[in-house]
Amino acid sequence: MSRVNLVGLEPSALEALAVDLGASRYRGRQLATWIHRKGVLDLDAMSDLPREFRARLDERAVIDVPEPERVTPSQDGSRKLVFRFADGSRVSAVVMPDDDRVTLCVSTQVGCPFACRFCLTGVMGLERNLSTAEIVAQVLAANRLLAPAQRVTHIVFMGMGEPLANYAALVPALRILTDAKLGLGYSPRRITVSTVGLVPGLDRLGRENLRVNVAISLHASTDEVRSRLMPVNRSFDLAALMAALRRYPLAPRQRIFFEYVLLAGVNDAPEDAQRLTALLRGIRAKVNLIPFNDWEGATFQRPPLPRILAFQSILLDAGITTTVRWSKGEDIGAA
Repeated sequence: MSRVNLVGLEPSALEALAVDLGASRYRGRQLATWIHRKGVLDLDAMSDLPREFRARLDERAVIDVPEPERVTPSQDGSRKLVFRFADGSRVSAVVMPDDDRVTLCVSTQVGCPFACRFCLTGVMGLERNLSTAEIVAQVLAANRLLAPAQRVTHIVFMGMGEPLANYAALVPALRILTDAKLGLGYSPRRITVSTVGLVPGLDRLGRENLRVNVAISLHASTDEVRSRLMPVNRSFDLAALMAALRRYPLAPRQRIFFEYVLLAGVNDAPEDAQRLTALLRGIRAKVNLIPFNDWEGATFQRPPLPRILAFQSILLDAGITTTVRWSKGEDIGAA
């Protein structure tokens, strides 16, 4: 029987495991505190756990947080972390410091099944889903790389893969990350889950009451262009997606983020911006415009700066909060 990785167990599951091993639920809470609150990954170092309990635990479980196989620094201060898991699969996470904020971009799948034409990961196809432990481990590993007084402050699920297509692993990971007592204690407002627009997954996530931020990979203002760029639009078109977002529960002052990669001659015309303003009417929205980040073999180009700013100006004039997000880590393939 393979040993379970404790990193991927919610505090309630750690309590249940402790009881199954003949100990009290309290021992499970101690385990959660050691792993998630103190960052201790060695059972022998958990000094207030009875030796016999640790011995039984060692037979049933492991604490596995892989060291990055490669850490590549960028000129802008970002670091790309490549993790290699036991089966040889590799994923990347990116640490992005910005003043007093340290954002970590995490992956949820090895590859991605949705084949968005402008996305490098999309051309890889899907190899497999990550486990909850493999998702949480990226956060723990990143925190271990930072200076002693530092830790990741914001987490974005915008790495490899589609988070809502790995729902069974995503939600327990979010619960571990946001558990204020025995988990990692992150505010839901500092966690963002990005999706290509899987409507059933959005509806399910809204019922979880997790209150994390949601970011929508939109990238077009018409079904014709979006279906060409993102095949998922043929299953969940803009009307279905916008209806799901209008019923998505938001906390006070919370907004839905929209990611819009600007592609020269494809979706960057003033008419696109005007249609986008109409599309977002009635939604508490913030739009992040992302000038296309080139990669080898790509058939798209970044629009010139005046065209980017003109697009932004139309949205701002319509009262939509809009930022231009210049990519970090471009020089290390981490943008």
